[in-house]
Amino acid sequence: MTPQEAEDLMGYATTRSYPRHAIIINEGDDSDSVYFILSGLVKVFLSDNNGNEVIMATLKPGDYFGEMTIEPGFRSASVMAIEPVSAAVVHMTDFRSFLRTHPDFVFSLLGKLIRRVRLVNRSLKGLALLDVYGRLTQLLNDLAENVDGKRLIREPLTQQEMASRIGCSREMVSKILKDLNIGGYVEVTRKSIEIKRPLPASW
Repeated sequence: MTPQEAEDLMGYATTRSYPRHAIIINEGDDSDSVYFILSGLVKVFLSDNNGNEVIMATLKPGDYFGEMTIEPGFRSASVMAIEPVSAAVVHMTDFRSFLRTHPDFVFSLLGKLIRRVRLVNRSLKGLALLDVYGRLTQLLNDLAENVDGKRLIREPLTQQEMASRIGCSREMVSKILKDLNIGGYVEVTRKSIEIKRPLPASW
């Protein structure tokens, strides 16, 4: 989003604040607003009645969620504040008006939705065809960014969050990361994970 697009969008928005652990959207809600994160972090997740959950994504300032309500229907996932969050909230009627006058952002939105479909397809393939090690290394490679010549994962992911994303236990994630660290493949700190060399094909 360009500075001008952001300024135009804020003309439609209401700013809201959410404390840590607040549920911003519940899966199944019948609501119709789009949320643009100004500060803080959120997680997008699916859960069942037993409290088990799968984390779909972690979103940071500059990201947005709720845009799928452009097609009427119930919310497909829940969103929780990982830390205090400030968000610009735009009602879908106003969001549609914004889209009509900002075609470049429409293409950006379409690109985001296409990337999401690709990620879902990749995740389904991983669950069906890969073992736990394969799913974890796929997640690490997908999240890594090139930063100053290093491959870094800068999302504040816990081992439990990684386990939730790939459908396994935290203990299994811990064992694999420990072995990758001993082998010199990754370096894990409290703020990031660095992939120091290509991850092996098998554990």
